[in-house]
Amino acid sequence: MSDIRQRFINEIKLRAFDDQYVDRGEEKEILQIAISMNVDIDTARMALVQACQMENYVLESEVLKEMKNQLRVFAGNDGVVDEKEFDLLYQTTVAKVNGKITNIQVKKMIVEEMETSGLNQVKTGWFSNWYTKVKKEVGMA
Repeated sequence: MSDIRQRFINEIKLRAFDDQYVDRGEEKEILQIAISMNVDIDTARMALVQACQMENYVLESEVLKEMKNQLRVFAGNDGVVDEKEFDLLYQTTVAKVNGKITNIQVKKMIVEEMETSGLNQVKTGWFSNWYTKVKKEVGMA
């Protein structure tokens, strides 16, 4: 396990040295290396998470997992996400990425998940639609 972890640290540094952010593509490459070393996927994934924690790198899939869970909770009580819930999710996700990606990228990540998961039913105000504004801001409208 420690040999795998050290190899992961090296692979992470090679791929994410500049931004300290391991996106899904980089994660896939790293996990494929582990599989080629005859390491099962669960062990490889656990070692990758630990290596990222040790090196203070952000693992996008972990951020996405937490964001999706929180989004489901917000939509769960009434089936829609309101602006305050979106803002809370945004602030939480910004804290998780620790400045490794831009705030616009964080908003886009949330909107993409809302669209993909069908949780894009939102509560709007009488005279404005905050969700449409956010989608325009991130280039998705």
